Amino acid sequence: MTETPSFSEESPIKVFLLDDHEVVRRGLHDLLDAEPDIVVVGEAATADHALARVPALRPDVAILDVRLPDSDGISVCRELRTRLPGLACLMLTSFDDDDALLDAIMAGAAGYVLKQIKGTDLLTAVRTVASGQSMLDPATTARLMGSLRHDHAPETSQEEGALAHLTPREVEILALIGEGRTNRQIGKELYLSEKTVKNHISRLLAKLGVERRIQAAVLAVQVRPEPREGD
Repeated sequence: MTETPSFSEESPIKVFLLDDHEVVRRGLHDLLDAEPDIVVVGEAATADHALARVPALRPDVAILDVRLPDSDGISVCRELRTRLPGLACLMLTSFDDDDALLDAIMAGAAGYVLKQIKGTDLLTAVRTVASGQSMLDPATTARLMGSLRHDHAPETSQEEGALAHLTPREVEILALIGEGRTNRQIGKELYLSEKTVKNHISRLLAKLGVERRIQAAVLAVQVRPEPREGD
């Protein structure tokens, strides 16, 4: 199993910035570079520039503006993740857009935050995604899950086929992931250790053909039937 990355002043988190506004990039650069365990290794104003520079720089985290003049950050995320599977992409946007959030999740983004985020919260988000965890706004994600249940439930045959390969225990865990439970909460619910839960999740992600927990959560919601009245 891949070990969780460890960062420090001697081995800082390497960050790349993509935003078409110079003032935004400069503000992010100054905020991040002021931290002893974070260093900005490069930046770009366009998708093409980012795709050309990031593979050579090999950052740990790429902060990507969702809306760009020549493309969009989600397409950049998808392309970068194809080339660098270990790269954590943190999507940054001015808009609270459910469709963009879903697209970002399915492109393999590790996080999605609004530009109105506080500086300290952005730093936390960078450290969180660098460590291999997801960083998505819980309220936005909960709203997205609710809309998915209504908008996408009919197209479930492929998803149900993937679920058929899961063990009963993995199905239980997937359902709890879909409810937004943490590993600790899942372990408490099922009387399992956090390490055992983590191992189950790694296996079910592989079986479902997804890389991130939040993608599994979306899948869980898509195939979960609506509760009937009286249940």
